[in-house]
Amino acid sequence: MSDSMSGDFAASLRLKPRPFPAIIVGGLIVGVLDLTYAILVYSPQKPILIPQTIASGVLGMKSYSGGVFLHFVIALGAATVYFLASRKLPLLVSRAVLFGLIYGALVYLFMHMVVLPLSAAPYSHMPLIYQASEFVEHWFCVGLPIALSVRHYSR
Repeated sequence: MSDSMSGDFAASLRLKPRPFPAIIVGGLIVGVLDLTYAILVYSPQKPILIPQTIASGVLGMKSYSGGVFLHFVIALGAATVYFLASRKLPLLVSRAVLFGLIYGALVYLFMHMVVLPLSAAPYSHMPLIYQASEFVEHWFCVGLPIALSVRHYSR
């Protein structure tokens, strides 16, 4: 009987979700992947412009004298939202690949339909091919890494 109890206790320790590693690992992976994509596509000659332009949404023109880390704050925020949602919706953990892809699409839509229009960043029209590739990039470089990180640290 004591072996059963110790086995149950060990199992319960393994099943306890670990929010900080899930959020930090997921957020940092997303931050690096998304930033790398944006640099390669939009500014390979001057990579520093990408995080500064991202930060301009909050800081305005001041971002071009700093503002590099705001991109990672946004990525960690996206990971936090997914983790918190996964506490109420266990399907986000058990079907991480499917819901990660969906979450990536939702993040893209939220950023382009809510955050960017409300930001201090100047608006510029993006060609459809860039919009489509960025949408797909959000599936694999934003939603999926977050969901897989949350699944890994929730089991």
